[in-house]
Formats: sequence, C-alpha cells, structure tokens
Amino acid sequence: MGLVLLCYTPLSAQEQTWKVGLAKRMITPKTSMWMAGYATRNKPSSGKMHDLWAKAMVMEDANGKQLVLISTDLLGIPREIAKNVCAKLENAFGLSREAIVLNSSHTHSAPVLAGALHDIYEIDEVEQGKIQAYSAWLVNELVGLVKEALHHKKSAKVAVGSGLARFQVNRRNNKESEITTLSALNGPSDYAVPIIKVMDGHRNLMALLVSYACHATVLDGYEWSGDYVGFAQLELENRYDGCQAMFFQGAGADQNPLPRKSLARARQYGKVLAAAVEQVVEDNEFQPLEPQLKMAFREIQLPLAKIADKVYFEQLIAKNEAPAYTKKWAKRMMGRMQKGEQLERSYPYPIQCVQLGNQLVFALGGELVVQYALDLKKVYGKQTIVFGYSNDVMAYIPSDKILEEGGYEGDTSQMVYGLPAKWQKGIEKHIITACTELYRTIQK
Repeated sequence: MGLVLLCYTPLSAQEQTWKVGLAKRMITPKTSMWMAGYATRNKPSSGKMHDLWAKAMVMEDANGKQLVLISTDLLGIPREIAKNVCAKLENAFGLSREAIVLNSSHTHSAPVLAGALHDIYEIDEVEQGKIQAYSAWLVNELVGLVKEALHHKKSAKVAVGSGLARFQVNRRNNKESEITTLSALNGPSDYAVPIIKVMDGHRNLMALLVSYACHATVLDGYEWSGDYVGFAQLELENRYDGCQAMFFQGAGADQNPLPRKSLARARQYGKVLAAAVEQVVEDNEFQPLEPQLKMAFREIQLPLAKIADKVYFEQLIAKNEAPAYTKKWAKRMMGRMQKGEQLERSYPYPIQCVQLGNQLVFALGGELVVQYALDLKKVYGKQTIVFGYSNDVMAYIPSDKILEEGGYEGDTSQMVYGLPAKWQKGIEKHIITACTELYRTIQK
C-alpha cells in the first residue's frame, strides 16, 4: 500500500470564524433591599418594573484565545467583588485577568452592593446582612454565568458598526430645569452608539453588544429596573427573536438623559437607543472582525489630593446645610484618623485594552466623564470604543478641567464612594498615558 500524503491549507481570513458562547441570568433581588444611586431614598425597594439581568459573552479567536464580556444591570461593581469573581474564574477555567471585562449599566434602580456607598444610607444590621448575602450570591451567579457561556460556544461571525442617539445631555453645562426651552446644548457629548453584532453559521442573529455614554437615571422610584437601558435591551430582544442584547455603559458620568423622571421617558429613551441599533442592523452597516484577540490589563495608582485636616472634618459636621451623607463621611474619616489609621493617598485604578480583529476597545474604571472618550478617539480614531464603569466603580473620574471647575463630579462626589479626598490634578494625563502604554503592549 502506497503512502498517502495529506496536505492541509491554512484557512483564509474569510474562512476563519470566532467561537462565541452566550448566557444570561436574572439577578433581581428576591427580597426588598436598599437601592443604589440616590441619596434621597429613605427606605428599601418595593416591587419591580422589570427584572435585572447579568449577561455574558465568551469570544474565542482562531488561536484559542478567549475573552469574557460581562454586562450587568447594576450601579457599579466594587473592586472586591470584581476581584473575587475574577479569581474564581481563573481558578475554575484558567481565565487570566486581562481576559475578563466586567461592566455595569449604572442603573439607579438596582441594589446596593457590599463595599460601596458607605455613607449614603442609614442601613441597619438587618439590611446590611441582606447586602452581604446578595453580594455573595451575585459573585456565584456571575461565575456560573460564565461557566454556562463557556459550555455553549459555537462558530460565529462578528462585525462592528456604529449608530447615533441624541438624548444624552451634558449635565454640567445645561440646566435641567431649562432643558425643554433650550435651542442649543452646551458642553462636550458623545452621541455614538457602538454595536458589536454576532451571527451564527446560518446568519441568524445571536447577540448585539451595545454601548452608549449616558447615566441610567430616568427613574428614581423604589422599583427594580434597568432604567432606559433595560427597556432598550427588552426592545431589541423582542425585535430580534433569539438574540441576546447586552449593554455596556460608556463614558457617561457627566451625561444625563433629559428630560427625565417618568416611566414614559424611560421607555422612550429605550426605544430611541434600540432604534439606533436597528437602523445599523437593517442597513447592514457593519465591518467584519477577524477572529484575533489582543488583551492587556493594568491597575495604576491614581493619586488623591492632600487629605483634609481634623478642623475641616469638624466644620463639615457642624455645617447645618451640609447633606447628611457628607457629615457621616466626615465622622467616619475622623474616626479612622483617631484610630491612627493611615488614610489612602492613592487608589488602584483599573485600565483594560482589548482588540477584536481591528476594533480597539478601552474599558476604564469609575464614573468616567465623556472627555476621556473624546480624547482617546482623537488618538486612536473615531471608531474606538470606550467603556466606563468597568471592573471597579470607586468614584467619579473627572477631567482636569472639571477638577479645576469643581462641583459634584470634581469636588465632592468622592464622599459618596468613601474616598478620603478628591483626585489630584493631573489624573487625566495619568490615565491617557496608561492607555497608550497598554495599547503599545498589545501591539508587540
């Protein structure tokens, strides 16, 4: 019998495909709990408008490298919860830290999580127990979610496009009370709606990953909901049967949906966002992404400004018109100082850079203002995708201009999150420089 030689020709770029696995889990609390986001709330939740969800997409490239993208209907995932989830995923599935992106929609109608919003609410031991129990349960749900997605991978084509929606308003430069009478809006904004589309081998739509830079603060009641983001995802999943819609919050810390404060408005903005996605899908305005992944993750020490002295804290506590949470924060800081604790002088800030084919994505932590997205797009192109609220939400991340101007985002928001001081001027350069260094790392 003669020897038969079999020659294998490598697959062309057109023939190569991604492998994509999807999963979703309902994460609506099963009991009444305190809700995150508004300091004016004075009681736990009462019912739901619609369910909260965590969703996962696992992407595997032609070389077997994997990326996990997790979206959540939450205000923000604190660092310790994110670290716990990532450690469990590494132990169970060998997923390295740079391969995991955790994002929160920043809905203000989700539960308070452990390790966040220390001083806003008067939470007793019973309610604190609920928060701890839910947070522990959430970690296990997110790990189980990824496990499910890993086990359901199949060949897929991935493409990227971008739509447009204009209901975000720069809240620092436009008065909310005057919004219906303004003929022009002031301040920087970013109206882009980046979309990543996933289709199976039969050209069926599997998933739509959507981003937008705008606070999820249309609603301020006591019912669980994903706000306009939740309505947008429901709209898309109803429109495209069998499709998993996922939302990743952008650099929307200084962007509000205006006007707001009504259920009808939340539905309206959800439909507007969904319509922006539908336009791109129906017109097929997408560019295919080759199945190649590059990833990097780093924490940088972001410096805080000089810590205030005891006199400042005492004056704040004695100030009649000061909000209750600022006094509570001041008392806690003073208590730490009296115990001899060293207050933090910096914070480990997470920066992540991912490239899907030729599509560049930056995932940055905290409540990121829109200027960061605009700055990165100037350097890397307008098609660059920038997520905020990723991997840890520890405070607002203002630009240097906002730090100089002051106001809530620049001067006092750190109290909400429990940091001992505002950021030091110059953090904008620190973050953009770190993004540049990470980008260079993945290009080697």
